Amino acid sequence: MNASATEQPPRQADTQAPLALVIGSGFGGLAAAVRLCAKGWRVQVLEKLDAPGGRARVIHVDGHTFDAGPTIVTAPLLLEELWRLAGRQLADDVVLRLMDPFYRIRFDDGDHFDYSGDPERMLAEVLRIDPTAGPGYTAFLAEADLCLDLCFDTLSCQSFDSMGEMFKAVPAIIRMKGWRSLHAMVATHIQHPKLRQVLSLQSLLIGGNPFSVTCVYALINALERRFGVHWAMGGTGVLVNGLVDVIQGMGGTLRMGAEVGRIDISDGRACGVTLTSGESIAADIVVCNSDAAWTYKHLIEPQHRQVWTDAKVEKGKYSMSLFVWYFGTNKRFEDVPHHMMMMSPRYEALLTDIFKRHHLPNDFSLYLHRPTATDPAMAPEGCDTFYVLAPVPNLQSGTDWAAQAEPYRAAIAQALEETVLPNLSEHLTVSFMTTPQDFQDTLLSYKGAAFALEPIMVQSAWFRPHSRSEDIDNLFMVGASTHPGAGIPGVLMSAKALDTVLPDAASFQRAL
Repeated sequence: MNASATEQPPRQADTQAPLALVIGSGFGGLAAAVRLCAKGWRVQVLEKLDAPGGRARVIHVDGHTFDAGPTIVTAPLLLEELWRLAGRQLADDVVLRLMDPFYRIRFDDGDHFDYSGDPERMLAEVLRIDPTAGPGYTAFLAEADLCLDLCFDTLSCQSFDSMGEMFKAVPAIIRMKGWRSLHAMVATHIQHPKLRQVLSLQSLLIGGNPFSVTCVYALINALERRFGVHWAMGGTGVLVNGLVDVIQGMGGTLRMGAEVGRIDISDGRACGVTLTSGESIAADIVVCNSDAAWTYKHLIEPQHRQVWTDAKVEKGKYSMSLFVWYFGTNKRFEDVPHHMMMMSPRYEALLTDIFKRHHLPNDFSLYLHRPTATDPAMAPEGCDTFYVLAPVPNLQSGTDWAAQAEPYRAAIAQALEETVLPNLSEHLTVSFMTTPQDFQDTLLSYKGAAFALEPIMVQSAWFRPHSRSEDIDNLFMVGASTHPGAGIPGVLMSAKALDTVLPDAASFQRAL
């Protein structure tokens, strides 16, 4: 952080301004808080956990720094915009390092694809696997670019507050042939199964099955190529702490260990919250970064809900969950890159087990994260910090994770030891896990789904929980549960979409 920012005392909020309570301090809630402060609101963020970040919280164990959730930073311009709203510069507080390659995709046969932002190297990788794939690859890139151009600056930051806004988006959806699945779109251009995986797996980063989500999500490929994949030196938690500092510098406040037990409603309007401790906090508006399904079902009494009834919440199709094993070693594995996807020999069948059958299979695909490849300070000297993540069914699978977590971890450890981390068991020094049960019990995610409602076409845009609640006045939603969905860019854009339906503080007061 620069010296001038450190020396400036936090700005005091206008005590006469209306108060906005933000439930949850994930990236969506923090971004919303910045934007609310910029609009003149008094802002207080309420966080259930003992530190900010939500899914992006940080865990420190024996000198290792573990980012609990998101690790891939794309579209840094969205972060830069938040800092500018406070009259500051992101680069003064955060060092973003461009990844090269972005990530490695390792296939079950030991072959791998280094996925980067270099067009020539990417084409060479494609042609190495399939010498005939050049024209199809070029056509895919053009389609992905079209999706980004039609969506990123317009549809992704739109609130879809009315069906009229949805109708206005129809021409763009038609141009993109958005009724196709992402994998189907890739398959029209690419024949080799390995390349089909390489160009479609990105939707899994936001909780979407590439065989089900709309091909609009090809924009992730274009987003990565256009803006790069970055690492925040010090870990993703540096971004969280930077946003907290921005909010406090704008006069906002954060309160940890403040779990909301109920959203208070009077005359059809949100008027504050009651904490699980019994304390009530009055407010003019409430903005939820909490999981929308959990919020509607557990924080709002049924008589106030005509749209998001218990039946509708239950009927939704929810994303997969995640099993995450965090571990540290007393040696460095220099051959392992920062980001690696390790693919199962099964692709569609594995995803069918996870998303549709809600069955925990014996095999798995993995995302192995080794931040110490880029940032050695994330571990003690000479050591490595890792987490490995496996997509798994949400709690609809009925899996008893109290019994299954350790055997599942052991199976993953064996797979890593037999492939990219030889003799891993001899070098383990730290080990702990997060399961779908933890996503429900600790992070209050309905059914333990890690990414809220699955981002299929009929649960996207207008069909997703709206930025402005359909049921209750002065209640708003941000984060993965609302449009445009999960991922750091998605939740940051959900806060930007909030700007389109939420007036500044002065206009709100005049309307009273």
